[in-house]
Amino acid sequence: MPQSAGSSATAGGLSRSPRSLRHLVAGQWRSGDGEELLDVNPARPRETVALGRLAQDGYLDEAVVAARDAFPRWAATPHHTRARILHRAADILDARAEDWGEELSWEEGKTRAEGVGEVRRAAEIFRYYASEASRPVGEVFASPRPGEQIHVLHRPVGVVAVVTPFNFPVAIPAWKIAPALSYGNTVVWKPASLVPLLAVRLAEALVEAGLPDGVLSLLIGGGPLGSRLVEHPGVDAVTFTGSTSVGRGLIAACGRLARPVQAEMGGKNAAVVLAGADLELAVAEVITGAFRSTGQKCTATSRLVVEEPIAEEFLTRLTERVSALCVGDPLDEHTDMGPVVSLEARDGIQNAVDAASARPGNTVLAGGDPYDDDRMTGAFLPPTVVELAGDDPLWREELFGPVLSVRRARDVQHAFSLADEGDFGLSAAVFTDDLRAVAVAAEQMDVGVLHVNSESAGADPHVPFGGARQSAYGPKEQGRSAREFFTRTKTVYVRPSGVAR
Repeated sequence: MPQSAGSSATAGGLSRSPRSLRHLVAGQWRSGDGEELLDVNPARPRETVALGRLAQDGYLDEAVVAARDAFPRWAATPHHTRARILHRAADILDARAEDWGEELSWEEGKTRAEGVGEVRRAAEIFRYYASEASRPVGEVFASPRPGEQIHVLHRPVGVVAVVTPFNFPVAIPAWKIAPALSYGNTVVWKPASLVPLLAVRLAEALVEAGLPDGVLSLLIGGGPLGSRLVEHPGVDAVTFTGSTSVGRGLIAACGRLARPVQAEMGGKNAAVVLAGADLELAVAEVITGAFRSTGQKCTATSRLVVEEPIAEEFLTRLTERVSALCVGDPLDEHTDMGPVVSLEARDGIQNAVDAASARPGNTVLAGGDPYDDDRMTGAFLPPTVVELAGDDPLWREELFGPVLSVRRARDVQHAFSLADEGDFGLSAAVFTDDLRAVAVAAEQMDVGVLHVNSESAGADPHVPFGGARQSAYGPKEQGRSAREFFTRTKTVYVRPSGVAR
């Protein structure tokens, strides 16, 4: 039986007393000076997770000035010294992963296991970028002139504005902040105000690890504060993850300012299941990709293309498994899927599902209707599968929730064409044992990340991450690709005096 939101009021081991929110400004923890911020549990919105006040422009100016003052000293700090701080932060994250992961689940709505795993992933990311201290920092090129060498060095860009979303409140900030700090930059960070507590926890780990004053500032505020940070004259570069609409605005602002910007934006990611695929594997991976984290991943599987010969069997297996998922309190160990992040998000997604189900020819295969038990007071949605009669807004528009839209394909080429429809090109998954189909997918599908026989979601810290088309702008994230954004090159010609040309 699916679980109700109220059936595990004491699930998890953490105290349910509200936490205090605070900002880190120029090395000091401060209370906010703006409007009150109430951080609530999306499973029980009347339950307060944390309380505080928003930051205003005075804090922003102080934070940027402190970052500019700290930058020369931090950039001049030996890379191995910076790395030791990142290693210590990783150890702190690991040591507190159980508690902080539980708080993450309480605050954001993903299951406790996912919350703990996310904190541990952040520790892994910090360790990876700490290890950059032992990798080459530049290149030496041959010169056409005798006795000369050409050195290409990588130097930090300066003060980096970091703007992050709600859905991975520790992991996404980690994969921006860790490389920024490792390469010698200073950071002013504005997280999503929907999930402020875990941002405070990450900043606490870095301060406890010994990060010098001013190298990182944390400002909790709404969208207008983020816009002012991006356009602040003391900022040298901007890295952003969030919605496409907000990202486009930030890109335009940075364009006016001639300011480097890196933006990871929306996705409408397809899983393609071809005839001859391992159907049990495909069913399990599609469900994981679509409904883990309640579908609130930029890489989540939100579209499914099934080749006609296997469509009936595959969809029957899929809908049976989806209907059996346990939806409820994310802190209960038996829960498969928790709530979306807010009541507003729940209502917007439900409205889109209602509109799609009312259009002629579309069929709801699983879920679709809002809950009528005690989950109706929380931000819960049923995992939903809708088969579409043809092109539909549900096929093209990102919902960021537990909704999977389905279309059938005549053949392999038709399947790949359907998967590539729309403006986004972040990730995709293909299920097949046909190497020819894999080769076609790798060559033709216009995405930044392609999975073969695994879910569309997932990113590893040592390889590039990012999309194509309207899903991304600027250099890729993670791996050594991060160096392309967080450093700028300096070409140095070295020729000893007295060497004739």
